[in-house]
Amino acid sequence: MALANLKDIYIDQLQDIHSACNQSAKVTRELAGVATDGDLKSALDAGVAGIEDGIATLKEIINAHGADPSGEFCKGMEGLVKEARSHGIEEEITDPDARDAMIITQYQRMAHYAIAGYGCLEAFAKRLDLKDDAQKLQKCLDATYHGDKTMTQIATGGINKAAA
Repeated sequence: MALANLKDIYIDQLQDIHSACNQSAKVTRELAGVATDGDLKSALDAGVAGIEDGIATLKEIINAHGADPSGEFCKGMEGLVKEARSHGIEEEITDPDARDAMIITQYQRMAHYAIAGYGCLEAFAKRLDLKDDAQKLQKCLDATYHGDKTMTQIATGGINKAAA
């Protein structure tokens, strides 16, 4: 489909971030499975729940616009997920604290991608005068920021020191 205007771009990018969230939820579950720090495991589990809430919100918004939520595949997140698996799970890291530090790094890279996506979408929704969409997307953005800040707190609260 050719993108003719901001509404077309908006729908395309909703589908893209929907795909990104589906991909990141799966690998975040995997990262939680290899994390050793209890707080990190809990934060990753909460991250999965938050991502799933975002997926449900995105699906609702996309469906309301008469589009298919699975209409796009996010190649950007595909690369981040590949990196998360390679470095956070498959990489030979002998120190559990160092692995936890790497897991946080990979999670935050994916979160920052989602923050950029949600931020753009919220701005598009406002420009298109889609107030309800904008409010829902702002909640997703806020939740993603919260997850990112939680990971920073866990990292700086002890994991990075233990890994050093």
